[in-house]
Amino acid sequence: MKQNKYRTNMCGELSENEIGKKVRIAGWVENIRDHGGVIFVDIRDITGVIQVVSNDDSIFDGITRESSITISGSIRKRNEDDYNDHIKTGTIELLVETLEVLGKSKNVLPFEVMTSHEVSEDVRLKYRYLDLRNPKVKENIIFRSKVFDFIRQLMKEEGFLELQTPILTASSPEGARDFVVPSRKYHGKFYALPQAPQQFKQLLMCSGFDKYFQIAPCFRDEDARSDRLYGEFYQLDFEMAFAEEEDVLEIGEKIYRNIFQNFGKGKLDDNKFIRLSYKESMEKYGTDKPDLRNPLELVDLTEEFEETTFRPFRGVAVKGIVVENIASKSNSWFNELVDFASSIGMPGIGYFKVNDDMSFAGPIDKFLSDEERTALINKCNLKPGCVIFFIADRKNAYKYASQIRDELGRKLELIDKNEYKFCIVKDFPMYEWSEEEDKYIFTHNPFSMPQGGMNDLVNKKPEDIIAYQFDFVCNGIEMASGAVRNHDTEIMKKAFEIAGYDESEIELRFKALYEAFKYGAPPHAGMAPGIDRMLMLLLDQESIRETVAFPMNANGADQLMQAPNEISELQLREAHIKVR
Repeated sequence: MKQNKYRTNMCGELSENEIGKKVRIAGWVENIRDHGGVIFVDIRDITGVIQVVSNDDSIFDGITRESSITISGSIRKRNEDDYNDHIKTGTIELLVETLEVLGKSKNVLPFEVMTSHEVSEDVRLKYRYLDLRNPKVKENIIFRSKVFDFIRQLMKEEGFLELQTPILTASSPEGARDFVVPSRKYHGKFYALPQAPQQFKQLLMCSGFDKYFQIAPCFRDEDARSDRLYGEFYQLDFEMAFAEEEDVLEIGEKIYRNIFQNFGKGKLDDNKFIRLSYKESMEKYGTDKPDLRNPLELVDLTEEFEETTFRPFRGVAVKGIVVENIASKSNSWFNELVDFASSIGMPGIGYFKVNDDMSFAGPIDKFLSDEERTALINKCNLKPGCVIFFIADRKNAYKYASQIRDELGRKLELIDKNEYKFCIVKDFPMYEWSEEEDKYIFTHNPFSMPQGGMNDLVNKKPEDIIAYQFDFVCNGIEMASGAVRNHDTEIMKKAFEIAGYDESEIELRFKALYEAFKYGAPPHAGMAPGIDRMLMLLLDQESIRETVAFPMNANGADQLMQAPNEISELQLREAHIKVR
């Protein structure tokens, strides 16, 4: 390290090699201990902790914990009985000659730094600069930096050029609320912060850049969740010209495999990521974000109950989940699952157990006909000791079945928490019907290319049109979305027409992109892995906010900087805004 007047060495890098040498260190006072008249002080910097002592304890008079100080002295070996195996410098200590307080801390701290993660999140975020002094908290941010460096190196090795796209841009409908910024120079007009660099990266492809990437900040006014930051998040944004879907999938898999093998705490097998169509994923798991660590799969039983006399199963979608060797579970165990079903909005959950003689026992068995029992045995490959659970609903069968599958996986401890299980879900429907808007809407990115091009847009029902759209999923969490992009103005016009946009509206909302496509746009494709969510999995954190240096809280408030806040009347006038 470069030496200066504050330090010649880092605390955690000192060792027995420095015994007898004069050194100067700088850091924060982590702890002050009085052992029968002998005072020991622990000094911490970003590399670790070292114990300091003095022949004259008065040198420590007036110092407070978390003050920043610089100390000079000589390194000596500790008595063997005093070794501390919990720190790297546990066999040595610094005998103080001079001590200078550089920045004095208050006597009373808002919380104990070393146990800061145990206090409420709002207090931690208000004093985030203290919270981040906790090595466990700081390590997450250091880890983030290492992953960012690794990503940049990996992308450059793959021939991608790092480019930056604007933060101030135009508002456009991309699926979430924009953050808008009033213009001082243009009365009554607004900028917007980008929800993603979507249009810019496609424009870069139109500009002749073959492979682009950036670690891009994205801004969306969406409510926070444990796996979603409010306001601002980061994604690895990349795009490739003259590329097909498979080109992007191969790069995406390489990115995730390299990152998780180098930084992950869990197991990642060497097999290629499982590919699932959207339809297959929904049929097997009830969701397009399946947790493949859970071996349970759904069985579609709608046809088997088409003519049933059991009214809850008649005329609705019926899904089954078969679990082997649990018929001996207690009634209370099954009642807990019934309670869970009620908690997610289900009117109840039907099930029966399979006896040794292949007869059924359970609350709905008496409602089944012999033909239905036989059909279930054959369709579900039922065996003695297994239990089949039924989920029936007109609109929400998939959603409920997915949640029941997850809960069964949890209750039965089927999920290996030390494993990463990736899959690629592809072939998403281009459109879905919105009851609320009374029209077809895009299910994902509106700039995706329909797989059948213009032919499918013209000749297929909207709900049957499949897009070159895909997601990467790990352990039930969506990690990235990507697509082959629409680069043809005629296909773009038709695609948006189905969703209720006429050409004038496309020109208004996506003017630059629409115009650029008229000047020899290349076929292009790309994706955007979410980095914060990736870090959350790699660090095994329950909250995504633990991966960010200065996050807002769950309600979108910045406890540290007190944002959002009021601004001055002058600022309002300059931005042509009047607050009522």
